[in-house]
Amino acid sequence: MRVCSLSLILFFSSAVCANSGIAEENWPEFRGPEGDGHAVGADLPDKVDESVVKWKTAIHGKGWSSPVVWGNQIWLTTAAADGSKMSVLCIDRTTGNVIHDQVLVENDSPAFCHPMNSYATPTPVVEEGRVYVHFGTYLTACLDTATCKEIWSRRDLACDHHRGPASSLILHDGKLFVAYDGFDVQYVVAFDAEDGSTLWKKDRSIDYGTDNGDRMKAYCTAQVIVVDGKEQLIYPSAAATIAYNPETGDELWTVYHAGMNASARPLFHDGLLFITNGSGSMVAVKADGQGDVTGTHIEWSDRKGVAKKSSQLMVDGLFYMNSDDGIVSCREPGTGEVIWQKRVAKEFAASPIFADGKIYLFGTSGEVVTILPGRDYKLLHKSELGDGFMASPAVVGNDLVLRSKSDLFLIRK
Repeated sequence: MRVCSLSLILFFSSAVCANSGIAEENWPEFRGPEGDGHAVGADLPDKVDESVVKWKTAIHGKGWSSPVVWGNQIWLTTAAADGSKMSVLCIDRTTGNVIHDQVLVENDSPAFCHPMNSYATPTPVVEEGRVYVHFGTYLTACLDTATCKEIWSRRDLACDHHRGPASSLILHDGKLFVAYDGFDVQYVVAFDAEDGSTLWKKDRSIDYGTDNGDRMKAYCTAQVIVVDGKEQLIYPSAAATIAYNPETGDELWTVYHAGMNASARPLFHDGLLFITNGSGSMVAVKADGQGDVTGTHIEWSDRKGVAKKSSQLMVDGLFYMNSDDGIVSCREPGTGEVIWQKRVAKEFAASPIFADGKIYLFGTSGEVVTILPGRDYKLLHKSELGDGFMASPAVVGNDLVLRSKSDLFLIRK
């Protein structure tokens, strides 16, 4: 009986621990397990510099895709700066050694890509046994994580990205979602993750108010939210954001907010959806409408200190963002009121994360800023590492995985 009682005690103790902050062991897609930049249970250093680097691995080429992690494997993509070759890499999380480095696409005449962007900006998605990579119209593919061999691929979806692809895949309920918001065409696709077939494809029914394709582009990554017990696939574009039924692609509602080049992943909190449009302004929208909700469901909008590239962060009921011009700000999510804002870096492109009770910010010149969340600005540390951050970080266990412009770092206390 005593052995049985002890077993039960250990079982229930383990169950309690499992629900009270055990660190995440996988970071499967852009912005993490929930797509919100939160790393549950991690124990990370306050100050991020060379003293806490466990290994550093050089990454060839140019690519802004964020690292994703499954167990001991770190996956990311890269490309030649001129787009002539596009590759996938897998790095051993323990040692930093390269497990796979495989060219997936070779281009004789790649389309134009803006110098601020790269030919390998979309972030992969990883799950047990499979990694999904995306290079816009050039390639979407599923690879075996053990061998890096192709399981399926698609190269038939046309789009003139004009300044390069950037929208990242997300995986939900056996479906891969991605948007092709280009210069010439704009549509959203749901792939069957098992075999790569098209489950649905929907053209954007947006009145862009122009025939200039450069103002129809967007680079957003979707978010699936639940409202009144029903799922919505939220997909920002230029000029407007559309909520789709993820099963069918049917449109649920649309909100117009102007702007182009939207790149942030939407954030949902307490019934409000926070959308930045890539042109320096944002809206907070109630997500329970039908049809065109522009005149009825926008709670507030603003242009002050709004990030054009990076995604936002919600911590303990407060809304944070780091803007392109190096400013970090804290707002009331219900009203948009700015509580505080501080200039802490030259500029930002990478998205912030919340881990171990701290907010981490990563500048394009290599600044790493750690602050405490709250109604007063509290700086913990400001340091420098590497040659600047365009990609957003990953956190697994007690490891912080950072991709700079030329290297991959593993950070640990």
